[in-house]
Amino acid sequence: MDGLIVVVVFVVLVIVTLVLGVRIVPQGSKHVVQRLGKYQKTLGPGLNIIIPYIDSVAYKVTTKDIVLDIPSQEVITRDNAVIIANAVAYINIISPEKAVYGVENYQFAIQNLVQTSLRAIVGEMDLDDALSSRDQIKAKLKAAISDDISDWGITMKTVEIQDINPSQTMQSAMEEQAAAERQRRAAVTRAEGEKAAAILQAEGRLEASKRDAQAKVVLAEASQRAIQKVTEAIGDNEIPVMYLIGEKYVESLKSLSMSPNAKVVLMPAEIPTAIRGILGGRK
Repeated sequence: MDGLIVVVVFVVLVIVTLVLGVRIVPQGSKHVVQRLGKYQKTLGPGLNIIIPYIDSVAYKVTTKDIVLDIPSQEVITRDNAVIIANAVAYINIISPEKAVYGVENYQFAIQNLVQTSLRAIVGEMDLDDALSSRDQIKAKLKAAISDDISDWGITMKTVEIQDINPSQTMQSAMEEQAAAERQRRAAVTRAEGEKAAAILQAEGRLEASKRDAQAKVVLAEASQRAIQKVTEAIGDNEIPVMYLIGEKYVESLKSLSMSPNAKVVLMPAEIPTAIRGILGGRK
């Protein structure tokens, strides 16, 4: 009976030893082995043998690409504008022993490193450049981080800027600025239209004045020619001249009497006398 118990204990001990000494590492992972609390080796994918009771798997690290979500944060640009920016980083662990022994928490460390670098890069840019230069920010951010995390056995595959937008206060200010700019452009357009209309009206008045002046010149020349012809026709006879003058006076008085502002029309005494003299002379 005692012999059977010893055999069973021995078999159990062998099984436990084999379980502790054999390690199967799945594809896409690596295991960090410590011997008596000190780093010993890194196990790759497949079947691995370690010394039972002395060696132990301290860390299990993935060799797949890790996606780190960088939380949103407020960033102040060079021109003192506040924007909200966040990112996503893709990393890969090349040396698991450096990642677990080189930094306390590599994921948390990289997140803070990306946030700090992002603030520094955007802080050197104006608001307009920051909003329109995602590729430039991405390149600078990757270059700034890659050297730091390489000491931890980690490589930066890529980093992408997810969102980079003005803060709510800045958005309101930008909307007000855009509205003011639209109003300014509308005012300029309206002023230019009024200016063009005024110029056209002035040119129209100028052209009309020129035409009126030309018409007056034509009428004056016509009157001159008419007077010359009348003078040539009557010669030394004064009666036709008096008749023409009387006719002009009568037409002027008629026009004056038809004016809505005329209340009383006074006829000069010389006109009736001249007319009676003309009529008497004709008789």
